[in-house]
Amino acid sequence: MTIDAFQLYGTRLVDPPPVRLRAGKLEADLTNGNLRTIRYGGTEVLRAISYLVRDRDWGTYSPEIADLRIEQGDNRFEVAYLARCEGPDDTKLIIDVRIVGSPDRLDFEAEAIAPTGFETNRCGFCILHPIVGLAGSPATVEYVDGQIVATWFPDVVEPWQPFKDMRAITHAVIPGVQAECRMEGDTFEMEDQRNWSDASYKTYVRPLALPWPYEIVANRPVRQKTSLVIRDAHGSTRPPPGMSGGAIRLELGARTGTMPDIGVIITPEEADASLSAKSLLSEIAPQELLFHFDPGTGHGVDALAQFAVLAAAHRGRSTLEIALPCKSSPSSEAAEIARQMRLAEFRPDAIMISPSVDRQSTPPGSKWPDCPPLDEVYSAARTAFPDIRIGGGMLSYFTELNRKRVPDGQLDFVSHCTNPIVHAADDLSVMQTLEALPFITRSVRAIYGDKPYRIGPSAIPMRQNPYGSRTMDNPMGARIPMANRDPRHNGCFAEAFALGYAIRVLDADLECLTLSALSGPFGLIAGPAEPTEQGGRRPLFNTVYTLSRLAGASWQECVSSSPSEVLSFVARNAAGARLHVVNLTGEERMVDCGACRPADAGKELLLAPLATAALPLAD
Repeated sequence: MTIDAFQLYGTRLVDPPPVRLRAGKLEADLTNGNLRTIRYGGTEVLRAISYLVRDRDWGTYSPEIADLRIEQGDNRFEVAYLARCEGPDDTKLIIDVRIVGSPDRLDFEAEAIAPTGFETNRCGFCILHPIVGLAGSPATVEYVDGQIVATWFPDVVEPWQPFKDMRAITHAVIPGVQAECRMEGDTFEMEDQRNWSDASYKTYVRPLALPWPYEIVANRPVRQKTSLVIRDAHGSTRPPPGMSGGAIRLELGARTGTMPDIGVIITPEEADASLSAKSLLSEIAPQELLFHFDPGTGHGVDALAQFAVLAAAHRGRSTLEIALPCKSSPSSEAAEIARQMRLAEFRPDAIMISPSVDRQSTPPGSKWPDCPPLDEVYSAARTAFPDIRIGGGMLSYFTELNRKRVPDGQLDFVSHCTNPIVHAADDLSVMQTLEALPFITRSVRAIYGDKPYRIGPSAIPMRQNPYGSRTMDNPMGARIPMANRDPRHNGCFAEAFALGYAIRVLDADLECLTLSALSGPFGLIAGPAEPTEQGGRRPLFNTVYTLSRLAGASWQECVSSSPSEVLSFVARNAAGARLHVVNLTGEERMVDCGACRPADAGKELLLAPLATAALPLAD
C-alpha cells in the first residue's frame, strides 16, 4: 500500500534511509554523519553517538557533509567525511571525522577547526544510552581522576547530572556481555534526558557549569574520540541468524484505571479563529478549555472578554493559565488580573498560575533568577481568586518542575508540559520520546503523591523555548529542533503520536490531558494556506475527538510484544468495549490481537503506517 508522504508527515521531504553498518554482531545505522541504534547481537547498546554543534540558543547546526567515504567488509567498516558548519558573520567550523568498527570495538574520532573562530554553546560528542531496560540498573563509572565507582543509572528522573567528570561508563548489555563507552579529548558529564522527554541518558562534552556560549579559537584543532568496547564472555563474534518478523502480539494486562479529561488550549492570538470554529469545538466537546494569559505580552481585558464568550459557548469547564509577571508584588498583580476578569465577566473554574520567569530554565551552575517565593504567589492567587481551584507547577516542561519543585500545600493540582523536539527532531527520536513519559509521570507521583495532576499543552511544535531566547522559525517546513511549527503536526504522524502519548500516560491517573489548540500552529484545524483533508481538519483532530469521547471511561492495559512499534489499550464505556491500537512506525505492521478477543472473526490486523484503529471486543 502506497501512502503519500504528505499525508503521513505533512511534508514531502523525507529523510534518506540510514546506511546499515555491520561488523560481526556489531551493527549501527549511519544517519547524517552520526550513528544511531547501535546494537550487539540484536540488542540496543547505545541509542546514538553523535558529534553535535549548537548555537547560542542551543539550536543544533545541520552541517554540510562532503567527501563521504564508506567501506564495508565482513568484519569491519570504516566511514570518513568532512562536515562544515556556517555560523553568523561568515564564521565557519570544519570537522574531520573517521569512524571504524570491528566485531568488538567502535571508534568515532573527530577533529574540529575554525579558520575564523567560532561561537558555540557546545561542540563535540553526545552519547545516548537507552532507558528501557537500563533505568535503575547497575553501571560502573570511571572518572577523570582515575577513580572507578560502582553505581546505577537513575530510576526516577534525576533533576541534575547523575555523573560528572566522566572518562568512561560500563553497563551490561545482556548476561555475559559488557559494553564500555570511553570518551577522550575533554571532560564529559551525563544528564538524565528523560527530563525533556528524550528516551535516553545523555553523556556530553563540556560541563554545563562552564560559561557558554564560548569561542573556539581560530586555527586551533579540537580533537575528541568516543570508543565503544564490547566484552563478550561467550566469545562469539559471528552475527546472529536472521530473525523472522512475525506479527506483533497484543495481550490484555492487569492494570486498569479511568481515562482522563481532555483539554484544548486557546491563546488570545487564536481567540478569533476559535470563535469562528465554535461548531467544531462543540463537535469535539473537550471537557476543558485552557486559556493562556500573559500580561507581560500585552494580554488584558479584551483577551479575557473573548475567553468569556468562548467559555459561555462551551459545555465543559475552563482554566485560566496565568504567566504572572512578578515585576511588582504578586498580590497586586493577581488583584489586577482579578479586576480585569470581573470587567470581562469571565470566571473560570480553575486558575493555573506560575511566575513568568520560571518559564526559563536554570541550568546547572547558573544563577537562579529573582522570583518571589512560590508560597507568596499561591497565597496571592488564593486571595485574588477565592472559591476557584488553584493549580501550580510549570507552564514549561517537566525539566523545570523537577529542578524547581513547587510547594504544593496550597495547590489543588500540579501541572507541566512536555515537548518532543528539544534536542532532536527526526521521526525516530520524536516517537521514541513516548518511552520517557511513564518515567516522567512516575517521577511526578514520587514527588507529589496523589495530588491531582495535569499535563499540557503538549504538542510536537515548541510553544516556548526555556533554553534560549526564542523558538526556531521553520518557513521551509523541515524537521528541526525547537521549531515553533512542525510539518508533522499536519500529518498522520501527529495523530499517531498523540494517541501513543495518551496511552503512555494512562498509569499517571491524570485529571486532564491537553494535546492541542483548536487553531493555529498547534491546532486541530489548519489555516487557509495549509491544505488538509476533511475540510481543514488535521488528522490529529481524530485522536483528540476520540479521547474526548472516552473521558471517564475505564481503561485496561494491553501489553504489546513491540511497544516501540505498536501500542494499544482497551476502553470500556456505555458504548461497549473497544481495543484502540496505533502504529508508531512509517511502515505497515501486522498485529495479532486475538488474545484481546476482538468481535471480528479475524484475529490479525494489518495496520497502515502511522495508523490508528478501534476494534469492538466480544462480550
